[in-house]
Amino acid sequence: MALPSPTDRSALVGRLRAAGCVYAEDEAELLLAAAQSPAALADLTDRRVAGEPLEYLLGWAEFCGLRIAVDEGVFVPRARTALLVQAAAEVTGPAPAVVDLCCGSGATTVALAHRLAPRWLAAADIDPAAVACARRNVVGLNVEVYEGDLFTPLPTHWRGRLDLVVANAPYVPTDAVALMPPEARLYEAPVALDGGPDGLSVLRRVAAASADWLAPGGHLVVEAGVGQTGALCAALSAAGLMPNVRHDEDLDGTAVTARRPD
Repeated sequence: MALPSPTDRSALVGRLRAAGCVYAEDEAELLLAAAQSPAALADLTDRRVAGEPLEYLLGWAEFCGLRIAVDEGVFVPRARTALLVQAAAEVTGPAPAVVDLCCGSGATTVALAHRLAPRWLAAADIDPAAVACARRNVVGLNVEVYEGDLFTPLPTHWRGRLDLVVANAPYVPTDAVALMPPEARLYEAPVALDGGPDGLSVLRRVAAASADWLAPGGHLVVEAGVGQTGALCAALSAAGLMPNVRHDEDLDGTAVTARRPD
């Protein structure tokens, strides 16, 4: 496609900004790079202005310095989840056995594969579309992606032997889903967003089951809302785990690590 004139670029940025795109200039450059023709650019722009997530239009999202394929309907990786990856890498020893639950596109799985040297790394999600997307993203990384509810599809011989379990489970309270930005609530799968009445329904189940799957001294690392940490830590303690809360103002992210005692 021929390079657009500065006037055309300015008009594109103006349309995106008017539609509420905070990073209109950056988005304009990405759309220009993705479009193969003026007609394709017009289609992508119209869809973005209508509220479709940029990542679906591009077919990928940037996460922890990596390009992660994202299919329509699959949860889009958030920048804040980099804190979960950082916390997980810091608490984990050499050659860990690792599982990423509620893996979505597999973004966290791929990031951990690049940061750790796991002896076994697997991911799982209940959503078939997410599983298909994650399987594309882990090609060449010696990672198995399972379809099913939390630990259910995992090989049972790993019960009690995992060094690290990570989970970016849904934690938005049901009543708050309707208040999320349209590009999330209208396009992403509800199962990836809705965490039940107080947002902790899935995370409580993760906490309760993790104690049986973690090896002594192993860690669970999850993401949560900053206002949920008290109730979540109580659930983790009740499951026999030792929780610790981390928050990063710059990322606007909160991660909770929980250690199974030796």
